[in-house]
Amino acid sequence: MDGQLDRRAELSEFLRTRRARLQPEDVGLESFGRHRRVPGLRREELAQLAGVSVAYYTRLEQGNGQNVSAEVLDAIARALRLTDAEQAHLTHLAKPKQQRRRAGAPRGKQPVRVALLQLLDSIDTVPAYVTGRRSEILAWNRMSAALFGDWGKLPAAERNWARLVFLNPDYRELFVDWDQKAYDMVSFLRMDAGRHPDDPRLSALVGELSVKSEEFRRLWATHDVKEKSYGVKRMRHPLVGDLTLFFETFRLVDDDEQAFITYHAEPGSPSADALRLLASWGTDAPASLPR
Repeated sequence: MDGQLDRRAELSEFLRTRRARLQPEDVGLESFGRHRRVPGLRREELAQLAGVSVAYYTRLEQGNGQNVSAEVLDAIARALRLTDAEQAHLTHLAKPKQQRRRAGAPRGKQPVRVALLQLLDSIDTVPAYVTGRRSEILAWNRMSAALFGDWGKLPAAERNWARLVFLNPDYRELFVDWDQKAYDMVSFLRMDAGRHPDDPRLSALVGELSVKSEEFRRLWATHDVKEKSYGVKRMRHPLVGDLTLFFETFRLVDDDEQAFITYHAEPGSPSADALRLLASWGTDAPASLPR
């Protein structure tokens, strides 16, 4: 990919894929005839549900969203039954006049505050790390190094979750539900791409992963999006065996493109015992490092 993602193409494909996943009966419309030439709702059906003309919606699905109002986008989002993350992604792609434009494209490094680095180093029983744009790993503590591997030994460009998940075979072994982890990573990158389609480093990352990983290419084509939040991950660590860990994501108040992420085990569980064992082993692991 050259320099940036095509916002118009992204908008067009996103709307088309969201429309294709709905059937008339899903939204209370009568389906006339058994044979439909296209999957999902027709454009005229979606336009009817959203209360806009077919011509207007067609222009939007062709990527002409510069002048669309926030009210129309909300109506289309409701008609398509978008999640909150999907609706935010649609807004980023269409960029209505009411949306405040962010100043400039994201370039260069994202510094991590010294106090946050100190906090990371003070947490010695829970894996914790900071991520930034493009799924980049910006800083981490010793427990993260013990659980996920010594990221400090990697070149800065390879300290990236998407690269690790799709290009490093060790992570296929680490994550028991690797398919879900892979889906999540692509969905996060899609959200990032909607916010910053003119980010050349993100475009280069997507291009490289599309060339090197068939799984990434397939998932990227779905146009699914989601935000980092919380959940459970099952892992199979080469030293301590199986772990079931709960993760939490905290967005920084002063920089919502950085996230502080922690993993913990249920108290008294075998996973908690395994984490304690990792903590004792990880005392010699590297401390957190800023990018």
